[in-house]
Amino acid sequence: MELTNKRIAVLAENDYQTLELWYPVLRMREAGATVTLVGTGSDSGYASEAGYPVNVDAAADEISVEDVDAVIIPGGYAPDRLRRYPAVLDLVKGVYDRGGVVAFICHAGWVPISAGIVKDKRVTSVSAIKDDLINAGATWIDEEVVQDDNLISSRGPNDLPAFCRAIISALS
Repeated sequence: MELTNKRIAVLAENDYQTLELWYPVLRMREAGATVTLVGTGSDSGYASEAGYPVNVDAAADEISVEDVDAVIIPGGYAPDRLRRYPAVLDLVKGVYDRGGVVAFICHAGWVPISAGIVKDKRVTSVSAIKDDLINAGATWIDEEVVQDDNLISSRGPNDLPAFCRAIISALS
């Protein structure tokens, strides 16, 4: 399996986009990675925008940056909540700064914006946050997946296969 010995944190909060959380979780596990579901610490479980539950394994302040090879940030409106927690932003920035993969999809670009890691980077997202990314100093590109060094981004659920392939490739 191509991701044996890789450790991936997938962030969760209320109103996450169901497919954007579960598709990468299952695909990364299938590839052999150890996946840890990480919440903000506000609860032990969260609900998607459709009410689908997820129980988390840990809160962001319980995860050491050194123990994570990648962070995946699902979209929906959960990123608007996630970016309000300093421990989440510290985890994302810490993983990025040490060369780990930070992957975000759809509205999840709000988290790397708040973590201060998109300036001078090429990214994509749902078009609704295009201006937010540009105003944070990123170059926005309308493609299914954009990789700039260890930052990987995609537009939405239709791009999940390409998104996951890019993550696996970056970690292999």
